[in-house]
Amino acid sequence: MTVPSLPRDRRVRVVVATTVLLSFISFWRAAAIVLNDLGSTAFYVGGIVEQAVGKAAPWFILGVMLFSYTVRAVYIESSAMFVRGGVYRVVKEAMGGTLAKLSVSALLFDYVLTGPISGVSAGQYIVGLLNDLLQRFGSARSLPVGATSAFVAVLITVYFWWRNTQGIHESSDDALKIMKVTTVMVVLMIAWCGFTLFVRGGGPLPPAPVLRNLHFSDDALGWLKGTIWPGFTAIAIAVGFGHSILAMSGEESLAQVYREIEHPKVKNLKRTGMVIFVYSLLFTSLVSFFAVAIIPDGVRPKFYDNLISGLAMNVAGPLTLRLVFQAFVVIVGFLILAGAVNTAIVGSNGVLNRVSEDGVLTDWFRQPHQKFGTTYRLINLVVLLQLFTIVVSRGNVYVLGEAYAFGVVWSFAFKSLAMLVLRFSEADVPREWKVPLNIRVGGRELPLGLALITLALFAAAVINLFTKQMATISGIAFTLGLYAVFVTSEHAMARRRKVAHEQHTDQFQLLREAEVGLDELHARPGCVLVPVRDYNTLAHLDRTVHDTDTETQDVVVLTIRLLTGPDAGMQDIEREELFTDYEQLLFTKVVAIAERHGRAVKLLVVPATNIFDAVAQTAVRLKASEVVVGESAKMTAVDQAKQLGDAWDRTPHDRTLSTRLTVHASGGRIQRFSLGAHAPELSPEDVERIHALWLEAVKTLGTDLHHRDVVTAALRAFEDEMRSGRREDAVARLKQQMRT
Repeated sequence: MTVPSLPRDRRVRVVVATTVLLSFISFWRAAAIVLNDLGSTAFYVGGIVEQAVGKAAPWFILGVMLFSYTVRAVYIESSAMFVRGGVYRVVKEAMGGTLAKLSVSALLFDYVLTGPISGVSAGQYIVGLLNDLLQRFGSARSLPVGATSAFVAVLITVYFWWRNTQGIHESSDDALKIMKVTTVMVVLMIAWCGFTLFVRGGGPLPPAPVLRNLHFSDDALGWLKGTIWPGFTAIAIAVGFGHSILAMSGEESLAQVYREIEHPKVKNLKRTGMVIFVYSLLFTSLVSFFAVAIIPDGVRPKFYDNLISGLAMNVAGPLTLRLVFQAFVVIVGFLILAGAVNTAIVGSNGVLNRVSEDGVLTDWFRQPHQKFGTTYRLINLVVLLQLFTIVVSRGNVYVLGEAYAFGVVWSFAFKSLAMLVLRFSEADVPREWKVPLNIRVGGRELPLGLALITLALFAAAVINLFTKQMATISGIAFTLGLYAVFVTSEHAMARRRKVAHEQHTDQFQLLREAEVGLDELHARPGCVLVPVRDYNTLAHLDRTVHDTDTETQDVVVLTIRLLTGPDAGMQDIEREELFTDYEQLLFTKVVAIAERHGRAVKLLVVPATNIFDAVAQTAVRLKASEVVVGESAKMTAVDQAKQLGDAWDRTPHDRTLSTRLTVHASGGRIQRFSLGAHAPELSPEDVERIHALWLEAVKTLGTDLHHRDVVTAALRAFEDEMRSGRREDAVARLKQQMRT
């Protein structure tokens, strides 16, 4: 019996790819993904800020949206350094593990609140429309706003919990479609509001953001209430700015999309940032300005929780059209706000996975779902916290918004401080782009622009500590509690790894490779590629190893480390992340199967952001003749083939490469599919028909005519039909053929 892939020291070779396999998207799609998160704040931030600071709120929101461009510059510089864009990795690299754990705890507080505030806001828009319709139809009944909104938020959260547990994620196509619909609504809103102001001879501007025009609510001042501090103009403006800071939440999504943006990366990231800046500046700011100009002061408070619906019902025009527009606003709001709920779950799961990979959380949290292969325990933890938050808030958007701002500003502040520290500690590291305003003194560069951004963020963070009592108490409690969990779990993991070192790690020889190919794996062209993820479902591997003579054809066992969420960045996999405990256990099971059959296998770990793209790219690089997978719990074999086929077509490859997909289903059933362009499987009747047509044509054209000429002519005729006015006839014939 031969031992699989053993070098001289008797350890099994495992090739670990250190470069992430990516699927690339345009900067427009990248902007759409970020705006699905960032744009959702426009639906609720105006009402929250006006409740806090009064009628001057739009000026503060405008100021925050202008400031957001500078914060976005911090993320662009971080990405351009090829340092993982997420808060955890950047802060850890700059200032160590303790501050990294604190910063990621604040970020998770942000994520945990993103879902509830977005879900509750979506509920507020739905309830507002339903109550308006009930009133107009003469009904004395109305839905309880808070309770119904919370119920809607719970339904949305549970829906996306189930989708994420199954591993079904929204694509960039979905994000782009939502933003197209949202853009239609934004253009209609701007045009209709502009028309309304024209026919009404204009409208009032918000009062200037000076001390005499700021009317803080009791909740807005927090511990500063009754002190002299709000009487200082600078402090008062800082308070207003702090309450408005949540208008620029969602910046962490930039770290996620950067790794997927097509080349030239930095240039396209800057384009993405500009698109986001212009879009969010117009949308978020104009909602508040139009609300003050169009909705009467006595009416506007009724729409604080659904301000865009208030605009729809107060513009000039027939009531029927206004109701239709309000319904359209509610539909768009539901789509984008529900998407933000999903983004919060995905982002939280990604951050916690990243922390777990770093040895901070025990592997129990990352144990995959037996059916779907997802890190369901982390998803469950996040969703339970979100549901708890929804219930405790009782559907109050203002309370959620105030708490939300706490996590937003502190995660920004830590990220900016970390980048500032890196400017000095890693001054020699090349940067494709830097935050502007850098001056040189005595041969040393001083990052004045980055320092000013950091100072502004910490000023807003500190002022929020004193003005947001409930947010400060809950935020600090959450942050310190999660930090304690991180520290305790990290110590437990360190002890466990020390004990288990010889048992697991020493049986594998880890080989870091920037790129994966035949040479790196010592494999031959025409290998069989077998992706594995769950050690409980290795029946397809068992069958493949049994049926393959590895003396003549290699079997490459591939596991994909799926990187999700904002902290899954662009940097190469680091040494301490080479081989997780779960991957050790998985490959231990793989080696046991290979040894049982006396076969040799090649072991490969590849980090990627999309499973199907990673499989397709790896198959192309290894010139695999076959990809063998097991039955999926969430899609049919045909759907698996379609997804992998699409990824195959996206992957540049030699057109002579012929690779097929084999799907092993339960009960021993096997289905096979060819990937990419391939010769069709013709039935004997089809071949006979081609031959009969050839015989008929030869009588006129002579024996120089070949069978392929008959097929090519038929294909061209069909192609002309599909591209002309006879397309419906051609499609009808195809449908008829499919039924026979």
